[in-house]
Amino acid sequence: MSHKMVAEVVVETLQSAGVRHCWGVPGDTLNYVTDAIRRSKIEWVHVRHEEVAGFAAGAEALLSGNLTACAGSCGPGSLHFINGLFESHRNRAPVVLIASQVINDERGFDFPQEVDFTSVYQTCSVFCSEIRSPEQARRKTAMAAQAALSKRGLAVLILPVDVSKLEISDDPAFAVHRATPVLRPSDAELDRIAQILNAGTKIAIYGGSGCDGAHDEIIALAGRLKAPIAHTSRAKDFIEYDNPFNVGMTGVIGMASGYGTLIGCDTLLLLGCDFAWRQFYPEKARIVQVDIEPTHLGRRHPVELGVVGDVKATVAALLPRISERADRRFLDDCLAQHKRAVETLGERATINRGGRIHPQYLASLIDQHADANAIFTADGGSPMVWLLRHVKANGARRTLLSLTHGTMANAMPQALGAKKAFPGRQVISFSGDGGLSMLMGDLLTAVQERIPIKVAVFNNGSLGFVELEMKAEGLLDAYTNLENPDFARVAEAIGFHARRVERAEDLDGAVRDWLAQTGPALLDVVTSRMELVMPPHIEAGPLFGMALYSAKAVLAGRAGDVWELVTENL
Repeated sequence: MSHKMVAEVVVETLQSAGVRHCWGVPGDTLNYVTDAIRRSKIEWVHVRHEEVAGFAAGAEALLSGNLTACAGSCGPGSLHFINGLFESHRNRAPVVLIASQVINDERGFDFPQEVDFTSVYQTCSVFCSEIRSPEQARRKTAMAAQAALSKRGLAVLILPVDVSKLEISDDPAFAVHRATPVLRPSDAELDRIAQILNAGTKIAIYGGSGCDGAHDEIIALAGRLKAPIAHTSRAKDFIEYDNPFNVGMTGVIGMASGYGTLIGCDTLLLLGCDFAWRQFYPEKARIVQVDIEPTHLGRRHPVELGVVGDVKATVAALLPRISERADRRFLDDCLAQHKRAVETLGERATINRGGRIHPQYLASLIDQHADANAIFTADGGSPMVWLLRHVKANGARRTLLSLTHGTMANAMPQALGAKKAFPGRQVISFSGDGGLSMLMGDLLTAVQERIPIKVAVFNNGSLGFVELEMKAEGLLDAYTNLENPDFARVAEAIGFHARRVERAEDLDGAVRDWLAQTGPALLDVVTSRMELVMPPHIEAGPLFGMALYSAKAVLAGRAGDVWELVTENL
């Protein structure tokens, strides 16, 4: 009878579940796991900071749909993952963390590096359990993998080092099963949805990330209803392209047309959409919500009817019940507003005064020259806005942002994970100067692990979005200034191809050259600090806040800042 160590059984089970890469930093209590990985078909990806591993593993898992692993040593090692894995969990990415632990006999005595991982990770996981004996190894690992894949989130396996090296004879082959059920509302519920939609006169559809894979069905439904389609930022990849009914995003970073569509409709169909900002929902419209998660129904805004179902299957079953409408007046009004909004955004992406570089211009050039199937990531804050507004979806491109968790520093690490998932595709990071500098050490990972990502630094010398939030509150901006290095020289020293651009007339050629590099490449672009992210609807509060900021800035001897703010955004 053959025997295997627990660490081998864990790695073998994860490999059978589809894990291709394990991201992490090796450490003493993890040694038997990393040795088992060395002898497996799983590739270890050695990062410099575990938070980066959490971001990267989540990006790989989310974009590929495959289970991805990461592993950390006891105490600080596995704690460092927390923010990257919180982001991945909230993105619904199937990831397994192996959190190695100190030996059992010393636990409970405040032993060096002892941490209660269960209490730490239970708030951001779909499964969190400890392997306490060799007999549990395969079974619990299979349970963790199945939970991550079926519930779409983080699963945590806590593995004490003394257990990891124990041996076990051949045990029952617990395996991971990937079920794909068809889930849709009952016939009575579908009839009720159709009744509400058929009675509407100004009908709108608002799609979220649950619309993945349902593009054609949603377009067909909009065609029958003559309904404009607005979408959340997470649904950009799935709805924006090949869509004659598209009116863009709503919300703070959305477009006036998306906002106007939702506020002006009398009947709203929410499809796989859990948009959090309540002020952007219509006050008096009849609302129908379709979501795969029952707890999401009506939790953001009251709805008349909430049903559980997969969007693709639900819309396909709903279509025969929908009457063909002839009245296009609401649709055409919304589409005309969308055309005007797109033209306005386009102006900001091309005008360059005095050689200064508008960040929209950089985003637009990248969009123009990037591959048709490129993958884009963006840091939270203004780089995320420029990506969403100026990079076009086409059905092949993918975008990955920190939208629910809203963290800094996600873009470059997520680009690493995306490139490992799809080595044949171009992967581009829209990095803020604050975000990149927070985890800049892992540029070394791109070189050491030969991951040829393309990093564009939107270098405005500030925590720009935070600065904007302060001004909108009527506050003088404080502590947002960044004294940055020449990022191009830093990247060159690490091993990147790198270039710094300070003049708008040099940017087009620089972007072309940067994207043409075969290895990792960084483009450090000095962009205008005073560029505002304009919301789709300007309310009295932020408008008054900006006026109050301007008055305070003048009184504080900063009239030049106010002048620059005005001239840059006229």
